[in-house]
Amino acid sequence: MPQKRVFISADHGLAIVYFLQSDLVPSLLAKGVEVILLTDDALQERIQERFGQPGLVVEGLRLQQAKAYFHQESYGLQWWLDFLRRAGASSRLNLEAVDSYINQVVSEAHARRRRLFPLMKGVISTLRHSQRARQALVNYQARFTPNIYADLFDDYHPDMVIASTPGWRYDRYLLRESARRGIPNTAVIVGWDNTSSYSLPGAHMDRVSCWSEIQKLELMLGSDWQAEQINIGGIPSYDGYFLRNWVMPREEYFELHGLDPNRKLISFACSFVSFSPNIQDIEALARLVTEDQLSQPAQLLVRLHPNHFMQVERFIGERERIRQMARELPHVHVVEPVPLGGELGYYSGEDMPEKSSMMAYSDVFTTVYSTMVVEASTHNRPVVSVCIDSEQGWPGKFTLPLTQIGGWPTHSRFRESGAGQVATNLDELRQSLNFYLEHPQANQMERQQFIERECTFTDGCAGQRTADYLLSIL
Repeated sequence: MPQKRVFISADHGLAIVYFLQSDLVPSLLAKGVEVILLTDDALQERIQERFGQPGLVVEGLRLQQAKAYFHQESYGLQWWLDFLRRAGASSRLNLEAVDSYINQVVSEAHARRRRLFPLMKGVISTLRHSQRARQALVNYQARFTPNIYADLFDDYHPDMVIASTPGWRYDRYLLRESARRGIPNTAVIVGWDNTSSYSLPGAHMDRVSCWSEIQKLELMLGSDWQAEQINIGGIPSYDGYFLRNWVMPREEYFELHGLDPNRKLISFACSFVSFSPNIQDIEALARLVTEDQLSQPAQLLVRLHPNHFMQVERFIGERERIRQMARELPHVHVVEPVPLGGELGYYSGEDMPEKSSMMAYSDVFTTVYSTMVVEASTHNRPVVSVCIDSEQGWPGKFTLPLTQIGGWPTHSRFRESGAGQVATNLDELRQSLNFYLEHPQANQMERQQFIERECTFTDGCAGQRTADYLLSIL
């Protein structure tokens, strides 16, 4: 039997974890499948050095060429197509997250583009109520199919193309090229909120593998996937969490960050910074810790968000304020994500031991409804979503009050699960933290049920299961 060969697009740090830091790619290689991993050109050598093994070839993803094509070839039309793709999911789905995205785009659009939004809102309404219109949009996108990867297709002749999204990012050009050549393509869902936030495919897709029945239903209701196209494989990126592969010894972790082993650890993972500042949440936590307002002596460890390292003035400003707090206030510490480099930036799997240990040793884990409410639950840690509204917001930029995001699909599921609590002001935050400090075993059953619903498989074998699925369709 001829050897099978696949392209895998890893255009994001989360995709590197999903494919390479689980059993997925090793399982494909073990079955004799040759894997051509396409990733950021600047990282080819680094990825090869770290993950290289027989049967794995690393090629450049040519993201700069993809971006140039987007900006130079009918940029205005491509921009609107991408906007409508994301805005035009079926109204059968909870679209609160999508509507927030639309409001942000409208608010921050330049004057000429803003004049077209009344017309585009009519198009969005049509898309949301007509499957035929949604299909027409997906079909029309195919006219923008460059030959960026023609030589790779001609050289390798892959049997299948696998991507970490169904064309929601610049992977759309690779997927459109595979569809035009008649080569089957498959998407894998790497993010918790992806199926409720990013809407229609950016290319003609054959199959998709997702986390759960919940995500499967979102794909079917929101973007017209058929049940037979969808596999539920769990989330391979979390296999290391379930197996405790990444947890450092507690003493070593506390020493790494200068933490006091005799004080309770409250951690906060920044999130949602594109829509709202986080500083007001952090200031509230820091006040409770430094003024010893909690029932037990505690310390705060703040994990910065990858967006804090973008060249965006407001994100940089918040980052520096957080760093300053850590320098000036007792018992406040900061941990920074490790950059992978290139186009993948600070979204990386380089610090999975750091992330896993932070959650494992937190007496209470806090964030703003980020995916880390799921990740912390896999570590069976009490979780509080801190949603204190910012008084200033982002000056001159769209700001979404944190008290208004509880209805987003993933957020509402966390609230309804009873796996954790939500705090919208300082008093509620104090009460929630004290409750979990005094009752660390509270809501354990709810957390376990939450994880089983959201991740499906909790035995650390999602990578193998997903590989088995891909092998079955190869």
